Amino acid sequence: MSVTLNTKHLLSMTDLTAEETLNLLSRASELKLGSHASGMTGKTLAVLFEKPSLRTRVGLEIAMFQMGGYATILGQTEVGLGVRETIEDVARVLSRWTDGIACRTSSHSDLTELATKSSIPVINALTDVEHPTQGLADLLTIQEVHGDLANVCIAFIGDGDNVAASLALGASTVGAQVRVSSPEGHDLPSDIVSRARSLANSSGGSFDLVRDPRKAVLQAHVVYTDVWTSMGLEAEAEVRRRVFAKYQVNPALMRLAAPKAIFMHNMPVHYGEEIPDGFLSNAHSVAYDQAENRLHTIKAILEALIGD
Repeated sequence: MSVTLNTKHLLSMTDLTAEETLNLLSRASELKLGSHASGMTGKTLAVLFEKPSLRTRVGLEIAMFQMGGYATILGQTEVGLGVRETIEDVARVLSRWTDGIACRTSSHSDLTELATKSSIPVINALTDVEHPTQGLADLLTIQEVHGDLANVCIAFIGDGDNVAASLALGASTVGAQVRVSSPEGHDLPSDIVSRARSLANSSGGSFDLVRDPRKAVLQAHVVYTDVWTSMGLEAEAEVRRRVFAKYQVNPALMRLAAPKAIFMHNMPVHYGEEIPDGFLSNAHSVAYDQAENRLHTIKAILEALIGD
């Protein structure tokens, strides 16, 4: 059975309660095992992407196709949120035609405005602040390995970016122990830190910022990293390589984690930077499982938000 959510939109991991998060993960597992999607036949999804994508875009398209619906893909040249057309006009027109909107944009405030002006559900497919569809796939992957998410120790090493934010918020919601280790000046935003700590206090989990990556991964069950230079920050790449040099996840760092720790990366990878060449294929890595799980959690989200 599909999951009932109290939210109309999914813009942030904080839109979901702990129970809703766990229910979505359970439903994603059922869909992964071949459960038939509920109420999706003939549904339509507008996919607005201002940034390149492999896993999110293909996941959305395949999810809609496999569940009996249809996704129409719209790039920046077709839409131009706030440039070619106002965000309100885009929202109101697509609300007349489609059952939902998945939007990948540089500006979280643009996404919020799109949701405010839409009469249909809006899904955050990545902004500069969060990446909740990735966060749910991350939690599903961890759950598949460790079972109960409560008290699993997760160490995120690297830039305090949108992926780190959604992981921190989602994992704190369900009672995990979260440690985020970033170079000075590249921490998670203060509001994300405050919310993660509050969620951890309520769930019985914990949230800590740990400057030294070696201390962060000590006996951790999960070690996670992302690229040092995200889309749109390419001009900072050389500086970031120097700043993040001590934050590479490599065999030496993994040896400090728990004996059966898993390694995660949301991809794409910049080999030779945040991880060594070929590191996704090491015995600890579940990165390809993590990528596959994008499809199944996206299905669960779509079913819950736009299914009958």
